[in-house]
Amino acid sequence: MPSKTPYKVLCVCLGNICRSPTAEAILKHYCDAHGLDVIVDSAGTSNYHPNKAPDIRSQKHAAQRGYDLSALRARQITITDFTEFDLILAMDHENFDDIQTLLRKAIHQYGTHQIRAKIALMSEHDPNFKLQAIPDPYYGGADGFDRVLDQCESSSQAWVEVFKQHMNVGQ
Repeated sequence: MPSKTPYKVLCVCLGNICRSPTAEAILKHYCDAHGLDVIVDSAGTSNYHPNKAPDIRSQKHAAQRGYDLSALRARQITITDFTEFDLILAMDHENFDDIQTLLRKAIHQYGTHQIRAKIALMSEHDPNFKLQAIPDPYYGGADGFDRVLDQCESSSQAWVEVFKQHMNVGQ
């Protein structure tokens, strides 16, 4: 990970209006708080909500914890993202599989030498939600949005520790 350019992370869910923009804002918050040179973005595996703001419920629940999602806009993941980002974090196992399928297309188009991105679950290193999917809150109640926040905060803190080890922060 050590480099002169920022480390780039892409958070991915299905529609890019609930989980992944929440993950983007929270991961960026924790990276900034620890002085890490990390750029965070988000996308969806579907193109259901192109250029739409995050779900108003996601924005409301995030704002209650101090995260502002209002400027974020939905977009679909592209094969170019595999050449632009260092790490792609899937919010759940189904999106992880969809990202893997897209990775194969990216490799076919660009070749393995141009692919930068590693793929992982958002919860890969999370001691509290180890390898658990972040459930989609879209069709549920308020508690689903709070759970997304809880998991994204916990997983983001775990990723920050991983980044700090690989970036030799403070050494």
